[in-house]
Amino acid sequence: MGTSIDEIKKLKELTGVGLTDAKIALTEAKGDFDKALRAMREKGLTKAEKRGEREARQGVIEAYVHDKRIGVLVELNCETDFVAKTEDFLGLAHDIAMQVAAMSPKYISESDIPAKEVERKKKELIEAAKSGGKSAEIAEKAITGQMKKYFAELTLMNQAFWKDDSKTIDGLVKEHIAKLGENIIVRQMSRIELGVSE
Repeated sequence: MGTSIDEIKKLKELTGVGLTDAKIALTEAKGDFDKALRAMREKGLTKAEKRGEREARQGVIEAYVHDKRIGVLVELNCETDFVAKTEDFLGLAHDIAMQVAAMSPKYISESDIPAKEVERKKKELIEAAKSGGKSAEIAEKAITGQMKKYFAELTLMNQAFWKDDSKTIDGLVKEHIAKLGENIIVRQMSRIELGVSE
């Protein structure tokens, strides 16, 4: 099966790779577009992991107000002013601000969760398990999954993306890192809701 220039361009557009790389990927996949796309995304995500170490100080502060009742500010950083002005980057910033409005995360990533809060929740779950008649050893094992689930819901990067729950916000950001070729970081976020105080 041959590779058409339209397919090469489409693959380039979807993955952010060069035309030559897109052509090679299609040739290696024997013209199977979906197979080539999967291969390029895997390579792109691997590169995205490496880009995560690079300095990101440009970007935008995205503001989103929902129904005049919930307000969100998100700082999303990238490496260059050029990428900060692209439609893809601005769209990502907007999607993340809407995620914060809808899902109300307390932390950006797991590293932001205070150790005191982790310990408090752990004790609470152990006590609940013990009062349910489980031994301390069994309770300890049972709460591992509960802890992960509890904090995943409170952590922006671990939350399921509101537009497509097959991916997390972390996965969404990595896709954009691969596509745009720069490190992208959610630096800070703030959410206020009418009549609700922390």
